[in-house]
Amino acid sequence: MSTTNGHTHGELAQEFERWQTSTLEKALKRGGERQPTFSTTSTETRRLYTSLDTADDAYDGDIGLPGAYPYTRGVQETMYRGRLWTMRQYAGFGTAKDSNARFKFLLGQGQTGLSVAFDLPTQIGMDSDDPNAEAEIGQVGVAIDSLADMEEMFDGIPLDRVSTSMTINAPAAVLVAMYMVVAEKQGVPSGEIMGTAQNDVLKEYVARGTYIYPPRPSLRLAADLITYCARYAPKFNSISVSGYHIRDAGATAAQEIGFAFANAIAYIEACVRSGVGIDDVAARISWIFNTHNNFFEEVAKYRALRRMWAKLLRERFHAQDANSWKLRTHVQTGGATLTAQQPENNIVRASLQALASVLGGVQSMALSCYDEALAIPTEEAQRIALRTQQIIAHESGVTDTVDPFGGSYYVEALTDEIEMKAQEYIDRVEDMGGAVAAIETGYVQAEIQEAAVAQQRAIESGERVVVGVNRFRSGEEPEPTIFRVNTEIAGAQVERLRRVRAGRDDAPAQAALRRLNGAARSDENLMPALLDAVRAYATLGEICGELRGVWGEYRPPTVV
Repeated sequence: MSTTNGHTHGELAQEFERWQTSTLEKALKRGGERQPTFSTTSTETRRLYTSLDTADDAYDGDIGLPGAYPYTRGVQETMYRGRLWTMRQYAGFGTAKDSNARFKFLLGQGQTGLSVAFDLPTQIGMDSDDPNAEAEIGQVGVAIDSLADMEEMFDGIPLDRVSTSMTINAPAAVLVAMYMVVAEKQGVPSGEIMGTAQNDVLKEYVARGTYIYPPRPSLRLAADLITYCARYAPKFNSISVSGYHIRDAGATAAQEIGFAFANAIAYIEACVRSGVGIDDVAARISWIFNTHNNFFEEVAKYRALRRMWAKLLRERFHAQDANSWKLRTHVQTGGATLTAQQPENNIVRASLQALASVLGGVQSMALSCYDEALAIPTEEAQRIALRTQQIIAHESGVTDTVDPFGGSYYVEALTDEIEMKAQEYIDRVEDMGGAVAAIETGYVQAEIQEAAVAQQRAIESGERVVVGVNRFRSGEEPEPTIFRVNTEIAGAQVERLRRVRAGRDDAPAQAALRRLNGAARSDENLMPALLDAVRAYATLGEICGELRGVWGEYRPPTVV
């Protein structure tokens, strides 16, 4: 019979009941509580958690030990005692030359990896001279039109020693091809490059909107990149499945896990259908999740998702390699939690979110900068964000032991609840025929929209407090100093693109584009044709245009 501090569970249950009906009841009559109910985004928060809220055999079956299945307590045995997480601030703006300078600044400040933001035309496969691109060139990220831009962006940055994350989805295969060719030119073979491409196009249809093609050919293109990298770039993470954007679109923590996992299942199944073994691809699947403000929910979320992934890969997909069971995730603190009002408060928000991420056991992190609700971050804001990570790592003491919240009645119970609710979403999507079918019907979009509306109503009613927005507002606030991208760079970028087209040998470029068109009409892997087109300095818009001609463009369903 299990015991807790000398009490059997039955005795503890009786003691808990007596406490509720005597001590607690008297206290509630005297003063009550601040509000009728308390909750995270996914679950109701009970007043008190005890060992009654955790299963008797949970430690052996569901919690375990660090570095051991099911990895609830972390994917490494010593976690941050052995190695800290990678500190990788999200950056990129203007031209390739501008971004190159910012990357070198961040590396000089002690950052240990790069994370590239691309402008909107690049994200949807447009060249800078496209009439629809003019107002957005270099505004929310760097403009990349051809291999020439990628070469300039990484000039003087050794790709055999620096790992690079690229937040790019619909045209991810094209940008990775450019990155591989830049590495070639530096003398670095594809087998040695390190980094990550987001390449999670399915979440674009439900959370972000930078899609190009319909879901099914988009899934094929993503799978082609994954399978190609499994063979020829085994150190490169060819997909980073994103819960981040799903969460920032308004989803709950449970929905973030559930819908992201459903998308991951679709990618795995597409790769396996192409003839690649599960252990050839699963170990290089990486993740990006979003840490919001409910501290304990976020700690529990990272513990739950590791356990869920381990079980999914071992029990459903029968992966044999233990590395396939380990969910490794990058985290960015919650962009949607930032406020334009009293922006300095965002430093505190990001600090708490970063601390929750570390206590949850993540492998890589970027903090959303305090001024991101207003503009692209300044260098000073980026420095503060990086210093925040460094203070947590070196001054707080939270990295000195593994999974310090392990065994907490509340955190263990919350981990279980989030896992259960996330699994319900996964099962619902599977019953509909999988992620693509659920997207095509508009189900996922509608669920996220409903959650977003509920959260906004709670803010507007005051039920959910946002400091500086619906409570604790100041009078006249000073105008913050913000970074502004030079709008004159648009003309310079278009002129650079014109020179690239004029200076290339056009015959090989056109031949490579024709080959790509033919490959898209077959079932062959598209990466070799994409690499040939990139080497010939075919532009991003030309390459994506060939695929548009074969596959068409996506038109979303009406969600009501």
